[in-house]
Amino acid sequence: MISFSVTAIATGSHGRAINYSGINLKKALEISAKNGSLDELSTLQTPESIQDFIALSKADFLLENSPVNYQTGEPAITHIKTALANNMHAVSANKGPIVHAYEELIALARASGKQFLFESAVMDGAPIFSVFREALPAADIKGFEGILNSCTNLLIEKMENGSTFEEAVAYAQSIGIAETDPSGDIDGWDASIKVSALATVLIGIPLKPQDVDRKGIRDLTPHLIQKAIQDGKRWKLVCTVEKSGGKITAKVAPQLVPSSSPLFSVNGTSSLVIFKTDVLPGLGILESDPSPETTAYGLLADILNILK
Repeated sequence: MISFSVTAIATGSHGRAINYSGINLKKALEISAKNGSLDELSTLQTPESIQDFIALSKADFLLENSPVNYQTGEPAITHIKTALANNMHAVSANKGPIVHAYEELIALARASGKQFLFESAVMDGAPIFSVFREALPAADIKGFEGILNSCTNLLIEKMENGSTFEEAVAYAQSIGIAETDPSGDIDGWDASIKVSALATVLIGIPLKPQDVDRKGIRDLTPHLIQKAIQDGKRWKLVCTVEKSGGKITAKVAPQLVPSSSPLFSVNGTSSLVIFKTDVLPGLGILESDPSPETTAYGLLADILNILK
């Protein structure tokens, strides 16, 4: 039996708290729901610097969930470095540090005798990285294709069913799938950084989202989308990566998908990635309608795997 105690929480808009006896999580959730401040749960004066805050927490694990920075990976990279330097394991759902500092963070973790895991960074809690780390350690990945951005998949489906682009975005925002500024999804940045994370870790060739041939879904009109349905096809924002001669080519772009394709039936907020390897020519991992709880499970799974 494993028991957990949360000693520190730092948020972007609901304050910060440190309590070495353990923060009352039920109370913390109630305060956040009422847009209050977690400061009232703190037994210490919390420092202004987040690095000092992480060090002061004296935790065994850091769970890093700050918003992704497509361009630099900060401040998440610094958060993870600080944790590793202060005798903590680091677990993250953030793609930025993987894409922009993977080798450095893995080396720091190894030097400190700790681990850095990130299963929730791509496809929420679906076992993408751990499948190849644990079950297929010698597989040579030749490439992959899939639907990795659940927001655009949902937007296209809403437009298939008659919504305007603006109505589809508003709906996605109302259920927490799209951000207030949804451009990261709509313009293909989220899909590109996920492609980069998979290529960097699983194929072993560093790739930045800026290097992905990227096109979003802004030019897809409801007319085009519904016309495709009439023709027995569907538009999807498709990610493709191919490895050849020690180099990779990566692309994110809308594609017309025929009914014979496994991508055709990926609905709503579901995701699918199909890997091509030397031992398995087509290995698919499908995640159906994930929720925030799915991401939370991925973080928990990383913690349990580290403890194991």
